[in-house]
Amino acid sequence: MRNFKEKRILITGGASGIGKIMGKLALERGAELVIWDINQISIDKTVNEFASLGKVSAYKIDLCDSEQIKSIASLVKKEIGTIDILINNAGIVVGKYFDEHTTEDIKRTMDINANAPMFVTSEFLNEMIAQKSGHICNVASSAGFISNPKMSVYAASKWAVIGWSDSLRIEMQMKKTNVNITTVTPYYINTGMFEGVKSLIPILNPEKVAEKIIRGIEHNRIIESMPLSMHFIRLSQGILSIKMFDWFAGSVLRIYKTMDHFVGRK
Repeated sequence: MRNFKEKRILITGGASGIGKIMGKLALERGAELVIWDINQISIDKTVNEFASLGKVSAYKIDLCDSEQIKSIASLVKKEIGTIDILINNAGIVVGKYFDEHTTEDIKRTMDINANAPMFVTSEFLNEMIAQKSGHICNVASSAGFISNPKMSVYAASKWAVIGWSDSLRIEMQMKKTNVNITTVTPYYINTGMFEGVKSLIPILNPEKVAEKIIRGIEHNRIIESMPLSMHFIRLSQGILSIKMFDWFAGSVLRIYKTMDHFVGRK
C-alpha cells in the first residue's frame, strides 16, 4: 500500500499504545481512520484528540465475541465503506507460569491475540479481493519466535498469528489478489503493557515502532522485525542446538528472566 491518502484504515486496539500512534500517523498521511477498541473512555479521548487531523470513526467492541465482530464489521461497511488497510493490533498478555493460568486467562488470550485477527480479517478480506487492492498488517511479537517463561499462552497466541499471517500472504500471492500482508514481530514495547519487564536488549520506543510499522505497510514489507538483533536471534536458533540456544538466550542474554518482575498495565 504505497499511499495512505484517501484510504480507509481500521486499527484494532486503536485508542491506546502503538495503535493510537499508528492512527495519528495514518491521519497525517491523509487516511480516513476507523478505531476499534474496548475502552470507551480511551475511544472518546482519542476521537477528540484526532478531530482536527481528519475523519475519525470509532466503535466499542469486545474482540472475544465473534458475533460482535461480525455485526460491527457489517456496520462499518454500511456507514464507512470498504476498508483498504486493516491493522490487527489489539492484544493482551497474562504474565504467569502456565500452571497458574485459569481457563479464562487462556481463552481470553487466544481469543484476542490469535482468533480475533482471523475473524476480523475474514470480515473485510473479500471486499479487498473484489477491488483488487488492500493491505492487512498483523502485529504479532518476537514471542512468536522465542519460547519464554511466564509467556507460554501469549507466545502460543503469537506463534499462531505468525503462522496464519504468513500463510495468508502466500495464498494472496498465489491467487494474484493484489492484497498484501505484513507480519510484525517486535520485541517488548514501552507502552505499559509489559510494565516491570527488565531486559538487556533495549525495550522499544512506541513512536519508533509505530512509524516503522506504517512504513512497512507503505513499502509492502513481508516481515517487520525489530530491533535488528531479532534477526540474529532467529539465525542463532537455526545454527545452535536447543540446549546451546537455551544457554545463550537464558544465561547470556537473560531473555528467560525478563518477565521475573512483570507487573503489566494496571
